Amino acid sequence: MNMPNKLTTLRVLLVPLFVFFLLLEHGQNHTFRMISLLIFVVASLTDFIDGRMARKHNMVTDFGKFMDPLADKLLVCSALICLIDLDAIPAWMVVVIISREFIISGFRLVASDNGVVIAASYWGKFKTTFQMIAVILMILDIPVLAPATAACTWIALILTIISLVDYIAKNYQILLKGDI
Repeated sequence: MNMPNKLTTLRVLLVPLFVFFLLLEHGQNHTFRMISLLIFVVASLTDFIDGRMARKHNMVTDFGKFMDPLADKLLVCSALICLIDLDAIPAWMVVVIISREFIISGFRLVASDNGVVIAASYWGKFKTTFQMIAVILMILDIPVLAPATAACTWIALILTIISLVDYIAKNYQILLKGDI
């Protein structure tokens, strides 16, 4: 369990704490909302740090390749589901985003059954970055930033679809070879 993997694990462990503070008092308490924002930002930064550290110090592991994207999905999807409840994002957008995550997770499971680990692509990393920025802006809920929030949300949605198409195009042979 190297440091990047510990950071990934920390990100997973921060998710329930983040959800708790974001939904406390239905997101109406500014202090709790800012605590949830701080937790989300720290968790998001661990994503940047663990990947960079793993690549720079040659600490890339199969655990990291599998768990890092899963931890991102858990963090972002939890946030988006909570933000539906707080009327910050339409449910249909979240359904599209989460559907993509299930499809990619399915690909990864089939790949791992065939001894292949599918690492995150650049499209997936851009998608995650914009999703995290959009979530931060939605948690902040500053009216003057509403156009930027909407733009980041739409960009994240578009990147979600592009990254899905990219994964399928690059990895469809895994499904063909797999025992489905």
